[in-house]
Amino acid sequence: MRRAKFKAAAVAFIASATLASATLASAPAQAEIASGAVLANTCFSCHGTDGKSAGDMPTIAGKSEDFITRKLKAFKSGELEATIMNRIAKGFTDEEIAALAKFFSRR
Repeated sequence: MRRAKFKAAAVAFIASATLASATLASAPAQAEIASGAVLANTCFSCHGTDGKSAGDMPTIAGKSEDFITRKLKAFKSGELEATIMNRIAKGFTDEEIAALAKFFSRR
């Protein structure tokens, strides 16, 4: 009797685990983009804290979302040439570029 209950419980567990893994495997992975504030950490070393440059690099804080978006996409596509911005911009998705533009435009 105990053996039959154990066997039934084991079968139920295996069936549940199999169903759960099949459901998870078929669900599309959805990665969330990091917030603009997190992504902006990449920019601070050259453009200054919060995008307010104290040196030769341009200040990006307070520029319009459209301006920042256009510049980053131009760097990404190679339309604009720069020492390092082309490589950095290629690492951002369009959604991440939009998040960065929104973040810096509000500084």
